[in-house]
Amino acid sequence: MCRRDRGLHADTIGCFRNMKKLIFRILLAFCALELARADANKLSEPQRNYNGATRSYCPANAYVGNQPVNRHDSSLRLKQLRSEMVRVAAVQGPALDGYIITSDDEHQTVSFVSHGRDGPLESEAVDPHDMRREFVTGFYGSSGETVVTIDKAVLWTDGRYHIEADHQLDCNWILMKYGEDDVPSITEWLIHEFQNRTEVRIGGNPKLISADTWQTWEDELANTFVRLVAVHNDLVDLIWQVDRPEYNSHAAYPLTDEYSGKPWQEKVQSIRVEMEFSSADALVITALDEIAWLFNIRGYDLPHTPVLRAYAIVTQGSLHLYAPRHKILRSVDIHLKTDSCFHANCVKLHNYTAIWYDLKTMSQAWNRVWLPSFYSYTFGASKEIYNSIPLEKRLPKPSPVIDLRAEKNKVEVAGMRKSHLRDAVAMCDFLAYMEEQYELDSEGWDEMQVARLANEFRYEQNGNRGIAFPTIAGYGPHGAIPHYEPMNLTNVKIGTTSTLVVDSGGQYLDGTTDVTRTLHFGVPTDEQKNAYTRVLIGSIELSSLIFPSDVMTDQLDAVARRPLWSINYDYMHGTSHGIGHFSSVHESPIHIAYDGRNSAGRSIKLKPGFFLSNEPGYYKEGDFGVRLENILEVIPADKSIRNARKFLKFRDVTLVPYEPKLIDIDMLTPLHRRWLNNYNKRIRKEVGTELKKRLKMKAFYWMMLKTASIPETNSGSKDFFPYYSHSTPSAIRQFHVLVVIIAVYHVIANFTRMN
Repeated sequence: MCRRDRGLHADTIGCFRNMKKLIFRILLAFCALELARADANKLSEPQRNYNGATRSYCPANAYVGNQPVNRHDSSLRLKQLRSEMVRVAAVQGPALDGYIITSDDEHQTVSFVSHGRDGPLESEAVDPHDMRREFVTGFYGSSGETVVTIDKAVLWTDGRYHIEADHQLDCNWILMKYGEDDVPSITEWLIHEFQNRTEVRIGGNPKLISADTWQTWEDELANTFVRLVAVHNDLVDLIWQVDRPEYNSHAAYPLTDEYSGKPWQEKVQSIRVEMEFSSADALVITALDEIAWLFNIRGYDLPHTPVLRAYAIVTQGSLHLYAPRHKILRSVDIHLKTDSCFHANCVKLHNYTAIWYDLKTMSQAWNRVWLPSFYSYTFGASKEIYNSIPLEKRLPKPSPVIDLRAEKNKVEVAGMRKSHLRDAVAMCDFLAYMEEQYELDSEGWDEMQVARLANEFRYEQNGNRGIAFPTIAGYGPHGAIPHYEPMNLTNVKIGTTSTLVVDSGGQYLDGTTDVTRTLHFGVPTDEQKNAYTRVLIGSIELSSLIFPSDVMTDQLDAVARRPLWSINYDYMHGTSHGIGHFSSVHESPIHIAYDGRNSAGRSIKLKPGFFLSNEPGYYKEGDFGVRLENILEVIPADKSIRNARKFLKFRDVTLVPYEPKLIDIDMLTPLHRRWLNNYNKRIRKEVGTELKKRLKMKAFYWMMLKTASIPETNSGSKDFFPYYSHSTPSAIRQFHVLVVIIAVYHVIANFTRMN
């Protein structure tokens, strides 16, 4: 054993012990600091901007004569509404301090909930007669929710409409942009606004607000001074007496089994099986597209969505349909077997408004009533429907129609494929014609011409029953507004320096279509090509994905967003929505959006037979936009997997060429190029055959030019994820410092023990 100087050794040991204590204290301090930060982040209330977003051209007196051309003066209507809010006869009680106006009709056709900052979720447009929110605000985006108080007016809307709302709302309105971090929810705003009051009454029409939304608001306002009050005389109806559109008078019609693939009696039997499993004596159906699907009937009671305005009640022994009687022609009577209906598989017809009396009387004989609740794009029955059933008898649960309808049967699958093929013929014919005419017409086209011609080419197709939604045609800055709809006041010429976004779709007897393409009639800039190519890569990545059948839809979203996230960019809408079969263009339950924009009940597992969109985008405000949208069919993956685990993949049913001049080929990997070549090969084979069959040779040659093959090997070494990082630098540095401190501590501790 070596001899050592005992005094020196003791000093050394003491020194190391002191260092050990010092490092231990540093380590404790570091951990305490991090814990304090975590606690502060956890416990501190998020900062909210209760004054809303900065408004363009406001205050109005500072921009006299320079207001946006589509801005509506809402001063008179706000004054009239506020007069009704304090009129006892109107509210049937004490005066209101505020009034909520949603975008809904009685069937929650356009509904949304305010869960934190997730924002509104769009379904379909309501009938012009029911556009109450539009009437008061002058804002015509399909999604929005308002609160009007005695001295303030506030509108909430999501990222698709931030720019549009800022332009259309006058300076009377506070604009809340859902999706931004500092935006308060409606209830947060109400609590803050009336924090110095002891009693506050906020009114709303329970027929126009879903029961789930109403309950959410009541829960969030519990133990506060703000109370939600049901107002049965809709205050907007009281002031909207002149020039209000009437409901259309067009009758409903049957959809034959040739297109539906299944008689309505079989669908009803499937519903009754679900009811028996849930021990429900009755099911109340309020969503118009669910009623249309269940009874195989279609109508004209929503713009661009073929439905009948009706309610339905299903029991084990009877079926009841509540609809305007003049809309039920003899063909529908025969189809639904309404004559002398006294058994379980015929339909008893009632007047539309009789639902309110029958629910209260029939429910006396029922023990459990299934009332639809929130699920994806479907927001369930209204608060008034729930109020018609005693609390102890209610079974709040998503409608069984949603899942049964989403999985298309063999006839529906074949119809969706055929309708998208015909739609591709229309789009190729339209795009070829537009490109040719644009070159010949020195004055150029405008946005409204583009929208009008796109619609007309669809109308020519066999089985077409109109368009699926108002056609979006946005050039330049308008292309950066995701749901821009051209109108006289905003219409602009299509130039050669920016992109044109065209988003359109059709309703066919055998399917519904939805396709978006971004065009350019000049020489695109490098920035425009880069944006387009990144969007295309995201679309290809999602389309070519093979995934386990138990993957949830919100987990798929990052696949399409990754090429844009890598440059610190994100788009303010979902990547995907379900699509109906000759029905709603936005159909529950499918919705792909990551958690930051996801609400409970919106993430599901996909199944073969599901159809959904694939639509990433890029929007540079005030400059240009890019969006590419295909409809995908979910099919089984063509490979055997160990452990018998099922895998799925997608098949594109949209077959419309992309714009080659906007694609930067060097940004594509060999796999991306191979996918694009295979996609173009399908277009040439399937769409090309139809174009030649119909003697549309100009469209055929245009299509062949746009689908030319590209080399499948890289010509360069560009990395299109140059800024991609798994962690933030600050987090990396903090972690490394902590590791070093711990390592040094253990070295000194071991040395001390050895000596």
